[in-house]
Amino acid sequence: MSVSTFESTASKRPERERSLPVLALVLMALSGFIIIMTETLPAGLLPQLAIEFQVSNGTAGQLITAYALGTVLAAIPTIAMTRSASRKPLLIVGLLGFFVANTLMAISPTLVIALVVRFIAGAFSGLIWGMLAGYARRIAAPEHAGRALAIAMAGTPVALSIGTPLGAWLGSTVGWRWSFAGVSALTVVVVLLVLACVPNAPGQRSDNRVPLGRVLVIPGVAAILGVVFAWMLAHNLLYSYIAPYLDGTGVGLRPDVALFVFGVAALVGIWITGTLIDRSLRRLALVSTASFIVAGALLLTFPASLPVTIVAVALWGVAFGGAATQLQTAIGDAAGESVDVANAMLTTAFNLAIFGGAAIGALLVDGSGPTALPLAMIALSTFALLAVTFGRKRAFPSS
Repeated sequence: MSVSTFESTASKRPERERSLPVLALVLMALSGFIIIMTETLPAGLLPQLAIEFQVSNGTAGQLITAYALGTVLAAIPTIAMTRSASRKPLLIVGLLGFFVANTLMAISPTLVIALVVRFIAGAFSGLIWGMLAGYARRIAAPEHAGRALAIAMAGTPVALSIGTPLGAWLGSTVGWRWSFAGVSALTVVVVLLVLACVPNAPGQRSDNRVPLGRVLVIPGVAAILGVVFAWMLAHNLLYSYIAPYLDGTGVGLRPDVALFVFGVAALVGIWITGTLIDRSLRRLALVSTASFIVAGALLLTFPASLPVTIVAVALWGVAFGGAATQLQTAIGDAAGESVDVANAMLTTAFNLAIFGGAAIGALLVDGSGPTALPLAMIALSTFALLAVTFGRKRAFPSS
């Protein structure tokens, strides 16, 4: 749907329908919460998963790889196939897919079955992430589109700050299977509420669609996708293997505590980004990527220091918290009316980084040891910082 068509439709709504649909947007945020919980749970449960399936931490980490692979392979094809479909049925189908996948994960008897289930969950992630941002904007009036997107995307930091640490704690207390079962139970509740409370929205009209290839060559888009991949790969290398990293350093910090510190710090990062992004996108991206380098350097230099590790994890969390908003804003500004397709590409690049983080991280953890992770984080973040620095004209302009 084009901007002009959307505005014309919105202008015809009664005034009461043009107010911000907070409840519907909160349910979208809960949908995002479920996705992120499902994606990141294995990161906090790797030791238990490795013991259960009698494999190394690196091999257990392939549960993250399988999920990311499913998202990478499904995101663009599902978006292309469902561009004209109504949004509400798609959201419900996607959530039911997560219910089935997490339920099967909770009863998986072998690693092979668990990997297949995780791949399926990743495919449904590609479906939901590909349409959620546009759906949130379509059910709100144009003057509320930015706030609508901010509310709908709030599930990610809440999952990182509360959900994943809670799941890691639950897994270490009563068993990892209950963590996935809990997400399934939450999904049932959210599906029922979505059916009752979230309005439908039309898909995109065929005459407004832009071919994928044309979007990729829009000035700035490819550079931003490069930053997405390098920056998120730096993040996922450490995040996916935070449990074996902390165990390898002997620092005495539990994974669930580290993830909680990271998540709370991420909330701070989102608040900072939300306050400054309209006038300081470039500076935010420069400071955030540079902060990754500093955090990695602290972990590399003082691996056994508990206070330094906590400071590094907090700095890492603040820098990561606003990353998605910064990158989505940058690619939206660069792509213009082709923002939906560009966001599909961003989703693919993001999950390629998750895939790469789990796969490459396994090689580092099982080969060089987990202490090699901060060094890789520094190298990749340096590349991202340089790309932002030299993207001052189109990708990350000064104004």
